[in-house]
Amino acid sequence: MNIILFDGEIRNQLLPLSFSRPVADFRFGILTIREKWERMFPGTYSYLTVDYLSAKYPAQIEADNLFIAANVCPSLMLSAELALLEAGEALMDQERLIAFRGTIDQFRSRSYLTEHQTESQILSFDMLYDLFMKNDQAIEEDFRLLADGRQSQPLSESVNVIGDPAFADGLPKIFLEEGASLECVTLNVKNGPIYIGKDAEIQEGTCIRAPFAACEHSVVNLNSKIYGATTLGPYCKVGGEVNNVILFGYSNKGHDGFLGNAVIGEWCNLGAGTNASNLKNDYTEIKLWNYPSGRFLKTGLQFCGLIMGDHSKAGICCMFNTATVLGVGVNIYGAGFPRNFVPSFSEGGTAGFSDVSLPKFFQIAEKMMARRGKSLSEEDKRIFEYIYTQAENYK
Repeated sequence: MNIILFDGEIRNQLLPLSFSRPVADFRFGILTIREKWERMFPGTYSYLTVDYLSAKYPAQIEADNLFIAANVCPSLMLSAELALLEAGEALMDQERLIAFRGTIDQFRSRSYLTEHQTESQILSFDMLYDLFMKNDQAIEEDFRLLADGRQSQPLSESVNVIGDPAFADGLPKIFLEEGASLECVTLNVKNGPIYIGKDAEIQEGTCIRAPFAACEHSVVNLNSKIYGATTLGPYCKVGGEVNNVILFGYSNKGHDGFLGNAVIGEWCNLGAGTNASNLKNDYTEIKLWNYPSGRFLKTGLQFCGLIMGDHSKAGICCMFNTATVLGVGVNIYGAGFPRNFVPSFSEGGTAGFSDVSLPKFFQIAEKMMARRGKSLSEEDKRIFEYIYTQAENYK
């Protein structure tokens, strides 16, 4: 089946993280949304996203397509419902479109012949903070998808495990992929599973509370304190104190300092001693910058930390206010708390901000990516050029 994961209007609520990727490439739990669907529901997958991303993420459109909302996670029941859809039929969750089978013209005109209400319990993210708030459930579902029926690598005798090492159904709560390394660490699995990916390393003295996932080649530095539900994407490096955080991939917070209830994009770096507040001094409700409305909106939350777009950086000993949103290509440095919304391609701090030119941004990005054997493609550069033109709307 030809399957297209579509962004829809929800994409705008997920800026700045959706500036540089389709929603289906968000990491939620252990896997990205696309990776989840590919494992659970066989087919040929592509994206339906905004025009400036489509050159890198093209849609493969045929006469018969299955369109699935890119912010929705698969499940066995949902997959069974999708398999029963006939041409012209849509699957709804109340007023929300979950999936539609048919032509691209029918999809765009919402010409649904029949609408079915789903009976599945839908796991999705509709706002930025849903990513960390629902990450515990997403980790456990992905853990079962990855570990069920497979044999974990053996756990070293130097590892201290707290809690029942298996779920009620007998599935072990700890899974180590080939090449995973951990010695003299403490793993608390009372609240869920722990997944250590291929060639990932958890260094000595680290304490981890589940649910937790470290994807391939990620590193947790010496004596770190990790609280669930936390996900380290591929090639991430983390140290210090981390609580309920998602790092999409290739990002670093390698030193002491606190980060909690946060989502960090790709190719980001937090300098040594950087701290990001996740709770206001007066315990009042948190407001978070919202791109579609162009203002700060109430969230109903008491805890919310840093939201950081791709290729953004913070120097040593930086401090972030509760619920700070940084766009793409932001560089923060200096003492004091910068404002809690910084548009893309800005650099500075409490003394003020100036623009980051595209040539300077490309130079920094290429140097960082080269450390991981990656490079900026021409398609990538065109994407960032477009984001750069949009940044002026928020400065």
